[in-house]
Amino acid sequence: MAECQEMASTSTDTYPRKILEYMEGFLISKTVFTSCELGVFDVLEAAERPLSADEISQAVGASVDGIQRLLAACTGLQLLKTQQDIGQVFYSNTEQASAYLTRSSPTSLYQAIQYSSRTIYLCWHYLTDAVREGRNQYEKAFGISSEDLFQALYRSDEEMVKFMQLMNSIWNICGKDVITAFDLSPFKVICDLGGCSGALAKQCTSAYPECTVTIFDLPKVVRMSKEHFVSEDDQKISFREGDFFKDLLPEADLYILARILHDWTDERCIELLCRIYKACKPGGAVLLVEALLYQDGSGPLTVQLYSLNMLVQTEGRERTDAQYAALLAAAGFTKIQHCLTGKIYDAVLGHKEA
Repeated sequence: MAECQEMASTSTDTYPRKILEYMEGFLISKTVFTSCELGVFDVLEAAERPLSADEISQAVGASVDGIQRLLAACTGLQLLKTQQDIGQVFYSNTEQASAYLTRSSPTSLYQAIQYSSRTIYLCWHYLTDAVREGRNQYEKAFGISSEDLFQALYRSDEEMVKFMQLMNSIWNICGKDVITAFDLSPFKVICDLGGCSGALAKQCTSAYPECTVTIFDLPKVVRMSKEHFVSEDDQKISFREGDFFKDLLPEADLYILARILHDWTDERCIELLCRIYKACKPGGAVLLVEALLYQDGSGPLTVQLYSLNMLVQTEGRERTDAQYAALLAAAGFTKIQHCLTGKIYDAVLGHKEA
């Protein structure tokens, strides 16, 4: 027995545990994708009591055997809790699952997960090609030319709403952190360029009640935002239609670029920032909301993976705070600061001299 334990200890030292975990990471993501798609967490939330595998399989229209295996995996991922009664296992959501994986939750990531499953995951199938070619893979994944990036991203109304739902769920959770990373109260007139669903604009008007926010986005995005996300009750939020690379930008004290610059090359970023600098009121500023890499590029891992995602989906990349500062400086902005929020997204603020 002692000999067996010694051998096990020795083999553990050389066992490629991390490599196997990384190799099998897609199994975890697909387990979460499938559980959400089937509505497992929604069924358990609506039941308001623990359910058996038989009850869940019937509710979601799946085989008992398949559901039992899926539920076991979700339990192992600590997304579900179990309890036993008369030899039968009953399942319920954990707090995390209720908060982030049910459609009804105000902090739900359900739509983000659906977009990851049905769009991003398909692009990542061609990651090897993206690395070899140095360009995104929309054409192989969806048969759509990516010459116009947002024509590819918004290739149908359905796909556009999915993307907007993704951004909406992200900013509902992370928006307050980035909007309050700096004191933005001196800026009363704000323009959210590429403001999409308006979720970040809502966070803005909530944190700074004296400000007004104009969402500047493509006409079809504005139409969808009014239809699905921003109601007439949001009186401090207005819209302006246009392409921020081509059309006249609204004059404002502060411009917000949230997850915009990471879509583009350095040259296009400077082009856009120059246009913003020209439109910006003296004494105004621009706020960049991005996931920042460490200065030496050694992490964080999440941001490194986001940068690969930019390769398969866009023309851009993730950057360090110094790299964003260089882009801002090239456009004329000064007194550049950055703030690490400790969450997924960080903030960089550049000023225009008064």
